[in-house]
Amino acid sequence: MSQSTGPVAIQQIVPYLRVRGAASAINFYQRAFDAREIFRLTEPGGRIGHAELRIGPAVIMLSDEYPEMGIQSPLAFGGTGFSLHLHVENVDALTERAVAAGATLLMKPQDQFYGERSAKVLDPLGHEWYLGQHIEDVSPEEMQRRFNALMGQ
Repeated sequence: MSQSTGPVAIQQIVPYLRVRGAASAINFYQRAFDAREIFRLTEPGGRIGHAELRIGPAVIMLSDEYPEMGIQSPLAFGGTGFSLHLHVENVDALTERAVAAGATLLMKPQDQFYGERSAKVLDPLGHEWYLGQHIEDVSPEEMQRRFNALMGQ
């Protein structure tokens, strides 16, 4: 099923981020992840009601906080209930780029049992990003075996 929300036809689940300071968020995502702005709706006072960005082949949407409508960023309650997983060609380089743009390094790039080299950063808006690079094909059975070993089973 395809829906249209303006200029982008959506054919998958798209993250919709609620941020404090959407204009600065857009700037950060452009610097950190080479995001390209697709579309923006801005109130006369400057608050962004909706924006769409493309990061590689993926689209994310975002808006400023609207507390009067129950729309709050992770900064409003000191945490986030999810993370975004961005697959990239070079996780080490992108991690460095994200940190240089203002992200906080939570986990340095390292090889994982499930066949990815991955890192974790927290963006200045309070969203957690897993950055992953495919390094090895791992069958579900082998992944389970490695997971069990990791968990001491």
